[in-house]
This record gives sequence, structure tokens and C-alpha cells, in this order.
Amino acid sequence: MSDTHAESIRFVRETTLPQAEPPVAERGIYKWGRENLFATPANAILTLVALYVIYLVLSGILPWLLNGVWNASSLSECREILDGQTGGCFAVLVDRWNQLLFGFKYPSDQYWRPTLAFVLFFVAAAPVLFIDLPRKMLAFTAIFPFLAYWLIWGGPILVPVVALLGFVVGYVVYSRLVTQSFAGGFFGGIAAAAIVWFVGGYIVDAISGPASMLRAVASRDLGGFMLNFMLGVTCVSLSVPIGIALALGRQSSMPLIKWVSVVFIEFIRGVPLITLLFVASVMLAYFFPPESTVDLFLRVVIMITMFSSAYIAEVIRGGLAALPKGQYEAADSLGLDYAQAMRLIILPQALKISIPGIVNIAVGLFKDTTLVSVISMFDLVGMIRGPILASTDWNGVYWELLGFAALLFFVVCYGISQYSQWLERRLATDHR
Repeated sequence: MSDTHAESIRFVRETTLPQAEPPVAERGIYKWGRENLFATPANAILTLVALYVIYLVLSGILPWLLNGVWNASSLSECREILDGQTGGCFAVLVDRWNQLLFGFKYPSDQYWRPTLAFVLFFVAAAPVLFIDLPRKMLAFTAIFPFLAYWLIWGGPILVPVVALLGFVVGYVVYSRLVTQSFAGGFFGGIAAAAIVWFVGGYIVDAISGPASMLRAVASRDLGGFMLNFMLGVTCVSLSVPIGIALALGRQSSMPLIKWVSVVFIEFIRGVPLITLLFVASVMLAYFFPPESTVDLFLRVVIMITMFSSAYIAEVIRGGLAALPKGQYEAADSLGLDYAQAMRLIILPQALKISIPGIVNIAVGLFKDTTLVSVISMFDLVGMIRGPILASTDWNGVYWELLGFAALLFFVVCYGISQYSQWLERRLATDHR
């Protein structure tokens, strides 16, 4: 019996086999290609077609890029250097880079000012975009808009100082009165800021002399990609809080506030942006006092902000509607008033849900800043269509200039998109 039992027991290895590499078909680029490119006959056909299309595109673009001319003074000189070969005339970018970035009127010896403002912008935006950074950096974020205005436009430093002082006084009054009433704090803060600005305007006019630390630059001298970037950042920064207010106003139980918000949103969404820009250029100045001089840049900012805030309001309203009713009831059960409930419970959740829509509008708004070229503002596209192509030296250069413009806009828009995706992952907007 023991012999039979011994014969039935199979051999059991006491040592493990040495580790071997997986088969060639299960590792490296071969595995990736088999699973992603040639998994099925249909995938294989689509892969081959795509590779052929890529080949056709690269065979036309690469010689144009690699044989490009970077050192020439005109298009005719580029053609002489190429001597019939395929190649781009990138010398126009080298010759007119300052106009493409800063316009043709901004003082060339003052380029350091918008450049410095551009660098400081990322420092100011960092604590807003990345919550892990020290909150003390928000103090510089609050100061930056006024500092950037002074750097770019120049003139007396008292102008941005008085503007900042108005916001500080308004916030102090708001923080004192909001404990008693939100409406009292809100309107009290606005009234206090308006008084400071009114009195400060007379003081600035009285003590400001002709001399200033930085040379004054008129808004009509702004241009190039700098103008697009300034419009995009300013309008997006202003349209988000205004859009939140409009979304809350549309859901308000007060008929007057509700219908004002509804009429504003529906009217603005029903009017093309280019129409609003023409209104900003021609008609908006008539709505201000006759003695006031509201420059075109501010009028354009007002119209673009109104346009984008209406769309952002609807996106945020969708986020508010997506929240379950229990969130509102939970806020009521905690004894929170309307302002506290919105600030602490409702809006944080609604804004997380609305991130993709808000970013989509922000990207579209940044690209739509090129429409200002139709009202004689020399942004990046306006510089290409106007002074550069109108010159006898570079008349006929299109692909190089438009490709450079597309590259700049792509870098900014792609960066915004990547940040939004990172933020969605960070905040776990899918509620898993």
C-alpha cells in the first residue's frame, strides 16, 4: 500500500526556476504596437492609412522648415537665397519679432516693462492656481493688477495706489458690516470704495506733476500678442465672478434680480461678439459723462467681459442644478444664511463640476481676442494683416506669420487645457 502511494506522488521541485524574460511578442514596442495599432485587421488598415497621411504631411512640411531662411531683410532676398528650393522665409519673424509681440508703437526702450509684468503674472497667479503654495503669496496676487497697470501704462504711481486704496477701504467696510447684513456690507463696501476713488482722483490731479517714474504709454500704443494676452487675462479674471453673480441672480427668489439677470444673459448670448466690439468702438463712449475720456482698451474689456460672463453664468447655473437638493437642505439645517451656504457648501461643489465648461469658455475667449483687429486695434493678427503685410519688404509672407501666431495661441490654450485636466484630477470632479 505504501509502495502504491509512493508511486502516485508526483515530483515536486524544491527550487524555483530562474526568472526568464517574457516572449518578444509580450514586451516592449512590439507589444504596444500589436495591442494599439494592429490589434484587428481594421485597426491595421487605419494605422497604415494614418502613417501614409503623416508621411505626406511631413514630406511637405519638413523641407519647408529645414530649408527655412532666418537671415534676410526682405521676401525677395529670401527667394534669392532659396534659389528655387522649397523653404520658409522665417527671416520675417527675426525682423519683426518686436512688432509681433509688442506692436509697432510701444517704445522699444520700454519693452522690459511688459516683459517684467508678464513674468510677475506667473508669480501672482501661482497661489491661485496651486493651493499647496503658501497663502501669504496672495498678498502679492492682490497687488499685482495695480502693479501691472503701472508697469505697462506708466504715468504717476499715485493712480494705481489710489485704486488699490479704494479696494482696501471697501473690503474693510464690507468685513465690518457683513456680520450684520450681507447686502449692507456689499453695498457699503462699494460706496466706501467709490468715495475713496472720487476724492483720490482730485488729489492725484492736484499733486501729480508732468514728471513720473515711468514714461506714460497710451492704450492706442499697445499691440501685438501683448494686447491679446492682456485682454484674455483681464476679461477671464473679471467674467468669472460676474458670471457667478449672474448665475446666482438667475436663481434668486427676488423677481427684480432674477429678471435683470435673465434679460442680461439672454440678450448678450443672442448678440455676436463682433457686434459688441463695434458698439465698444463707436457707441459705448456716449454712455459715459461728456468730460470723461474712456479709452478703447477699457471699452473693449467691458464688452468682452459682458459677453463671456453671460456664457459662464449658464455653465455655473448647470453646476448649481447638478447638485442634489440635500446639499441646500444640509446648509439650512446647519443654520447658515444664504451667503454662508453659497460660500461654504454650494459654490465650491458647483464650481468643481463647472471646471470643464469654464475652461472651454476661457479658451474660446482668449482666441476671440483676435476679433479686436476689426476695430483697428493692432493685436497679433492685426499686426500681421496691417503693418507687416502692408510693407513692401514682406508683402506675400503668410504661412510663416500665421503659423507663428497659431503657435503662440496653441501654447497658451494647451497650457490652460492641461492645467484644467490636472485640476479636475486634483479635485476629483467625477465624485468617485
